[in-house]
Amino acid sequence: MLCNCFETGRFQTEPKMTIAQKTLETSHGRIAVRETGGKGTAVLLIHGNSSSGAVFRNQLESPLGERYHMIAPDLPGHGASGNAIDPDRSYSMEGYADAMTEVLGLLGIDKGIVFGWSLGGHIGLEMIDRYPGLLGLMISGTPPVAPEEVGNGFKSSPHMHLAGQEAFTAADVEAYARSTCGEPFEPFLLDTVARTDGRARRLMFEKFAAGTGRNQREIVAGKTPPIAVLNGIDEPFVNTDFVSAVKFSNLWEGKAHLLDKSGHAPFWDSPGRFNPIFARFLESVDQA
Repeated sequence: MLCNCFETGRFQTEPKMTIAQKTLETSHGRIAVRETGGKGTAVLLIHGNSSSGAVFRNQLESPLGERYHMIAPDLPGHGASGNAIDPDRSYSMEGYADAMTEVLGLLGIDKGIVFGWSLGGHIGLEMIDRYPGLLGLMISGTPPVAPEEVGNGFKSSPHMHLAGQEAFTAADVEAYARSTCGEPFEPFLLDTVARTDGRARRLMFEKFAAGTGRNQREIVAGKTPPIAVLNGIDEPFVNTDFVSAVKFSNLWEGKAHLLDKSGHAPFWDSPGRFNPIFARFLESVDQA
């Protein structure tokens, strides 16, 4: 039986919840998917650059996973998914958005909620026009920038250049894994970064810098479902002041949320504080 852990800040299950895994054949290549057995509304969790759906363990294995049908794919070129059939098509924010929309279609999910972390948040924004059944979107570590504002939305960081670097040394793998997820650090994070198709980083970054895809500042200012914004105050890559000043037409609770003592991945470094906010968002858009 699952413990009710929302009030205590603990999100373990007793016993551990079983996460089903499957592989889907898509037009972008083979995509690995993790799913929980929750019977509620589908919640798609989209990971960041050089990561995988495994990073959402503290959501999948929490009471949220029992309540909602949580789905955590590995993007093409990441995790247990295959490399992209056509890298030039798939390795961009809009290409990934097409792939994630195709995954939902193959799973027969005509409405759902999306959480996107870092690159995953940019993908979620690109999905707004692609997925008519989107009930709500939460983003973390994702500044919705116009092409000319990229330098304002992100901070200078010793490891920022790695986001678009194709070849990684062992030192690069460790630096990127530690800087993106922070603590607690686990060895599988190294394996996940090392596995990533380096072309995915290079092509995505080149296309982002070239301004392909839609102007994301315009996306959030236009007609959208509710969008929640939650960042860590100690965010190493994103300028949270910039994000707080962005005009959203439908900003959940009317503000961008900040979590103290948290970095680029609040869902990972502070699940006991992140999950209750996430649960509140899911419930609010699910009942809208």
